[in-house]
Amino acid sequence: MTGRVQRRAATLNSACQCLWLDRGRLDAELARDPALAPLFAARTGLVADNVVFLDAADAAAMDRTIALAGRALDSTPFRQQVAAQAPALAAAGRPALPGLLGFDFHLGAALPQLIEINTNPGGLLINEWLARAVAACCPEAAAVLAPPADQQPASALTGKVPALFRAAWTAARGTAPLVTIALVDDDPPNQYLYPEFLLFQQLFAAAGWRCLIADPQALAVRDGALYLGATRIDLVYNRLTDFYLTEERHAALARAEREGCAVLVPNPAAHAHYADKRLLAALGDKALLTAAGLEAGEREQLRAAIPMTELVSAARADEFWRRRKELFFKPVDGYGSKAAYRGDKLTRATFQQILAGRYVAQALAATSMRRVVVAGTATELRVDIRNYCGAGATWLRAARLYRGQTTNFRTPGGGFAPVVIVAADSADAGCSRV
Repeated sequence: MTGRVQRRAATLNSACQCLWLDRGRLDAELARDPALAPLFAARTGLVADNVVFLDAADAAAMDRTIALAGRALDSTPFRQQVAAQAPALAAAGRPALPGLLGFDFHLGAALPQLIEINTNPGGLLINEWLARAVAACCPEAAAVLAPPADQQPASALTGKVPALFRAAWTAARGTAPLVTIALVDDDPPNQYLYPEFLLFQQLFAAAGWRCLIADPQALAVRDGALYLGATRIDLVYNRLTDFYLTEERHAALARAEREGCAVLVPNPAAHAHYADKRLLAALGDKALLTAAGLEAGEREQLRAAIPMTELVSAARADEFWRRRKELFFKPVDGYGSKAAYRGDKLTRATFQQILAGRYVAQALAATSMRRVVVAGTATELRVDIRNYCGAGATWLRAARLYRGQTTNFRTPGGGFAPVVIVAADSADAGCSRV
């Protein structure tokens, strides 16, 4: 993007060390819960020490893209396409209950590029904490931290989380009381985001619900209900990445969804309606977008904001191999970096595995960079911006800093980082040391 404000954020990201994560403040927050502090300490790549600056114009562009994508995905033509390709557990007339949605962008092009939509984006509550623990070296730098007038502070957003789950419950069960929630993932204590599970448990408890954290293999269906031991489970906050519950260890959850024994949020239908990566190709289809009701200008804006995405087929193997260096290959039902491959790193053997599976090929979307100091040495890390969205609105933005092909929590100096928006009327604001 061009213009003074856009250059300002890039300048700050390339030079400014005047805002940072105040570890002392974060540690003080963690000290209130003895269970959290050692978990954070053991996950050294979870949280970065730096902030990432984002131009207000880019934030607004992401919001427009999210709104347009949401309109398209919720339209009848897209729903019909989903119904035709989704597995039975997601296509049997079940309403999609997405709960929280994540929209991930790269910022290395003229317009922020939407590279992925997911139905269980991790990190919301962790990043809410981080947003409240940013420190500044001087009053000028501190002034940049003031949120725009139309943006709520991060601390106001977590109150919306219980309302989101209550709405999903009401959509499925009407006025029936919601008593017990199970937050479910494989081997929860060994999940890297287990600290966030505890934060959700606390948040649900504050809303008046009992919340149990459980491995799905501990669940059982009997007498038409889902149980964890002797406790009946009303709603499952589903953090699994087996989106259609096909693995044997998830059989109880699959049965509960199939028989309506509990409410799953997100449920398989949510993944089919929002996060199946074939939808990124559909969002570039002019005819389908027209049928979805988007005007010409809206269609072009949305198509310009999503890297060209194509379904991989063996019939086009030679073409995809020839173009591989400009493509990123992602499994249709994958998540994050699992089984995703940058084309210029592909071997022939891996490419054959891709052809044998279900993949999309997405045009490479350049990342922006953030200059950080790690152990006294300056280095540049890639930036990915995650937008946490609920009920059609962006609740919080956070960055992920990393080195390598895809986001990870193994990069020294990397991890989640607070996003600071450089407002349109603050192009010359900020620390005089920059």
